[in-house]
Amino acid sequence: MQTYVALLYSIILSEGRRLVMADLKAMAEQLGLKNPRTLVATGNLVFEARATDIADLEQRLEAAFEKTFGRHVDIIVRGAEDWLKLAAANPFPAESAEAGDQVAVRVMRAPAPMEAVTRLQAYADKDEKVTSVGGDIWVVFSRARPSSRLLAAMNHKRMGTGTSRNWNTVRRLAEMVDG
Repeated sequence: MQTYVALLYSIILSEGRRLVMADLKAMAEQLGLKNPRTLVATGNLVFEARATDIADLEQRLEAAFEKTFGRHVDIIVRGAEDWLKLAAANPFPAESAEAGDQVAVRVMRAPAPMEAVTRLQAYADKDEKVTSVGGDIWVVFSRARPSSRLLAAMNHKRMGTGTSRNWNTVRRLAEMVDG
């Protein structure tokens, strides 16, 4: 058995209706996934399954999600080893230690194009940082501003399919798959 991390792009099912993590775990169990567990109520699922193709696993999860909840949601899956590599590759360790909620990674289905990452830097304020590691996009957001132009610019149209998690979540998911 292999351990996997699945990240849902959105947990909003409809106006005023959010996905309940117990329902997500139940869906995973119905798919035959073993030991499904969630981390906080933001669409993070850790489970065990036979080693398989990641794209196939993403498609199975997305189809089950749509059938169960009546809405398509992009789901990004990484094997435990790849998740641990992602966490270890954090290019902003000092910022993460100081303010883990201000450091985020956009976990990509396919590597983000370098030219798109370069263009993102035009949206960063002077106290924000952007870089790409292994095709995923790492960002340090400003503490001084409640909203960032950078966040809005990191969308599917510009970057491709992906979903963002802050460093605190990345680290805790790494602890779940390593523990």
